[in-house]
Amino acid sequence: MTKIRPLRRPFLLGGIACALFLALGVTAHAAPAKAKTPTKSASEKSTAKKTPTKPSTSGTEHVSVLKDRSNIRSGPDTNKEILWTVFKGFPLQVIARQGKWAHVVDFDGDKGWITTDLIAKQKTVIVKADTANLRVGAGKDYEIAASVKHGVVFTPLSTEGDWTKVKHADGTTGWILSKLLWPN
Repeated sequence: MTKIRPLRRPFLLGGIACALFLALGVTAHAAPAKAKTPTKSASEKSTAKKTPTKPSTSGTEHVSVLKDRSNIRSGPDTNKEILWTVFKGFPLQVIARQGKWAHVVDFDGDKGWITTDLIAKQKTVIVKADTANLRVGAGKDYEIAASVKHGVVFTPLSTEGDWTKVKHADGTTGWILSKLLWPN
């Protein structure tokens, strides 16, 4: 069964619209990658010290897709079935390599194969909850700048306690509770 993924990058808002949603508190959404069980934000907390985002020390390899409309296949060959299509920046975890192919898993736990020409070790994160609050600071007491939908991709900039500072491709930055992101 083919899994449908967004073919273009989800986005918050650009230019003037971005300024409006920050000034007026308008909610921004992107099309969800697929339905998920809602994640409660009641456990949002502010704690501890700011540190730069670091790659995982557990030996887990995370990569990001380099090109829009990149195919995830059922096996390590271009003749294999296309399981789903992902967009530029989409994060994946590499679980094995075979020649110029990587066996990968996504934030939903779905597995497939992608050519290594289409991935790089650039770190990105994806919103795994139905929605996540993008806040102006690292804590639940900070103003909500936007409500971000499932499937939106960000570049992580730093962490502060349970929070990750993120930047969207359109330049928007803010803080999201780390447990609402993958990988975290």
